[in-house]
Amino acid sequence: MVDWLREYSGTDADEQFVRSFLGRMLFSGDEVLKNVKVLSGGEKMRCMFSRMMLQLANLLMFDEPTNHLDLESITALNNGMKDFNGTILFTSRDHALTESVATRVIELTPKGSIDRMMTYDDYINNEDVARLREEMYK
Repeated sequence: MVDWLREYSGTDADEQFVRSFLGRMLFSGDEVLKNVKVLSGGEKMRCMFSRMMLQLANLLMFDEPTNHLDLESITALNNGMKDFNGTILFTSRDHALTESVATRVIELTPKGSIDRMMTYDDYINNEDVARLREEMYK
């Protein structure tokens, strides 16, 4: 992983610098020397999160980001998403993650979209949104 990740960290990145990013994603010791081709689904996800951090992205797009992650990794991802200073566009069936991270909800419907600046729980409990959703799905 270290060699693969070093490709995305710039020319002056040493092994210790890359290991620190892998450490943030809960990799330690000899785990960082694994070949990326033998990683589990969760390890691949954590490795990709390290890559995004190294690339200093200002926009992240996630499709079900908590899939294949254990509870400790989900907690770390949740905290990282809350602390991220850029924009995150994501889909998730993880209610806790969506409620704690989302500040804007965009629902795509057969007749257009519903776009509200509010938490997910506020969105699903909002009477005006419920009426609008009913119209958009008729």
